[in-house]
Amino acid sequence: MAVVELTGENFESTITENPFVIVDFWAPWCGPCRSFAPVYDKVSADHEDIVFAKVNTEDEQQIAAHFQIRSIPTLMIFRDQIIIFSQPGALPEGSFRDLLAKAGELDMDKVRADIAKQQDSQSA
Repeated sequence: MAVVELTGENFESTITENPFVIVDFWAPWCGPCRSFAPVYDKVSADHEDIVFAKVNTEDEQQIAAHFQIRSIPTLMIFRDQIIIFSQPGALPEGSFRDLLAKAGELDMDKVRADIAKQQDSQSA
């Protein structure tokens, strides 16, 4: 699957309609972003079950602001509309593949239960 460009028009639907989405926040002027792009594209070709998407933070400043993106590149992983990973910095290919494997192994029922427990304790 080709890497999807996310905009204000398709961001929400992409996240809500797909169970596993990886978003790369980047900008054209960012050297580390340009260095990471071939790795991102290469790894995306091996994972047909995952949506790989990019947000150009120059063009989509509202999305970047909403997610408080302060440094690029930033990778964000959504599983079942839940952010399970968000971290700035380009990753080497091996580390990126390991991250995806671990993200795919997460028990999302347990994640949801942990979130609910945390919300309950905060409201108590």
